[in-house]
Amino acid sequence: MPSPSGGFEVPLWRALAVFRFASLTYVCVLAVRDADRYAHPFAVGALVLLMIAWTGATAVAYARPAWRRWPLLLADLAVVMAVVLATPWVVGRAALATGVPTMGVAWMAGPVLAWAVSGGRRRGTVAALLVAGADLATRERIGQSSFTGVILMLLAGVVVGHVARLAARAEERLQHAVELEAATRKRERLARGIHDSVLQVLALVQRRGADLPGEAGDLARLAGEQEAALRALIAGTAPAGAAVTGAADAVDLRALLNPYASPTVSLSAPATPVALPRQVARELAAATGAALDNVGRHAGGRAWVLVEDEGATVTVSIRDEGPGIPDGRLAEAAAQGRLGVTQSIRGRVADLGGTVRIVSAPDAGTEIEMTVPRAER
Repeated sequence: MPSPSGGFEVPLWRALAVFRFASLTYVCVLAVRDADRYAHPFAVGALVLLMIAWTGATAVAYARPAWRRWPLLLADLAVVMAVVLATPWVVGRAALATGVPTMGVAWMAGPVLAWAVSGGRRRGTVAALLVAGADLATRERIGQSSFTGVILMLLAGVVVGHVARLAARAEERLQHAVELEAATRKRERLARGIHDSVLQVLALVQRRGADLPGEAGDLARLAGEQEAALRALIAGTAPAGAAVTGAADAVDLRALLNPYASPTVSLSAPATPVALPRQVARELAAATGAALDNVGRHAGGRAWVLVEDEGATVTVSIRDEGPGIPDGRLAEAAAQGRLGVTQSIRGRVADLGGTVRIVSAPDAGTEIEMTVPRAER
C-alpha cells in the first residue's frame, strides 16, 4: 500500500524529476540526429512536444503529495505507453530495422520509477512489466538486447521500490523516536517539579507524624505510602528486569530497586534509565536488598535509598536512622559466622569490581555506599 508522504521520500521524487528531464534531453538529441531517417518527421516533432509537456506536468504534479494517487499514476503510465506504441508508425519499421532508437528510450522508465516510489517493489514491478510489454510489442525482432532492456527496467522498479520502502520505514521510526524523546523530556520536567514540591511535603508529613498516636499517625502513614507510589510513578520504571532499549543484555537498575520502595523505604533515582549489564544490576539489587534486611532487623526499618548514575560508575547508598554499628561489631559478626554484610553486601560488590563504604556511629545511624563500574567484570 502507498506509504504516507514524508520528508525522506521528497529527495526520491526530486531525483525522479531530474531523471525525466535528463532522459528527455537525450530523446531530443536523438530526434535531431535521426530526423532525416524518420518515416514521419513532423509526427516525431509533435510527439517530442507532447513528451516535453508531459514531463513538465508530471514534475509539478508529483511535487504535491496530495496528487500522488492512482489517477496521476495511471495517466502517467498511459501517456508513456502511448508514446512507446506510436513508435513503429512515426519512426517507421524500416528505420527501426536499421538501428534507429525507439521514441521512448530511457524516458519510458519514468512511470516505472514513479510507481516504485509511491508503492514499493510490487507496484514498480507491475509498471515495469507493462511498459516493457509495450516496448516489446513494437519490435519485429526480439533479441538479447530487447530482453536486456526489460531486465534493466525490472531491476530499476524493484531496487527503487525497495529503497522507497526503507525510506518510509526510517521516517516512521524517526518520528516515533522524536515523539518518545518529547514525552520523556516532559515527564522529566514534571518529575523535577513534583520532587521539589509534593514529594518533599509528603516526606515531611511522614517523618513528623510517624510517632504520633491516633489519626495523626495514620495520616503520616498514608503520606508515606503516597510518597512511595508517586516516586515510582514519576520514575517511570518498567517491570522488574525490563530491558533497556538500544542496550544489548542490559536492564534498568531502577526497575529492580523499585519493589523495595515502601512507606518506610524512600527510593530516589534518576529520571532516566540507569542501564547496567543484567548480572551487574541483579547483584547490586541483591546487595541493596541485603542491606535493607539489616535495616529492618536492627534499625527499625526506616531507610533512604539513593541511586546515582555517575557515567562510568553507579552508586547506591542506603542510609538509616538506627542505633548505628559499634566499632568492631562487623569483624565480630564475621568471626561468629554471621556473614550478612561480609558476603551478601561486600562480597557481591567485590565480585563486580566495586567498592563498599560503611559509615556509622552510635545513635547516628548507618550509611552503606556501594559503587560498581558500569562495565561487566
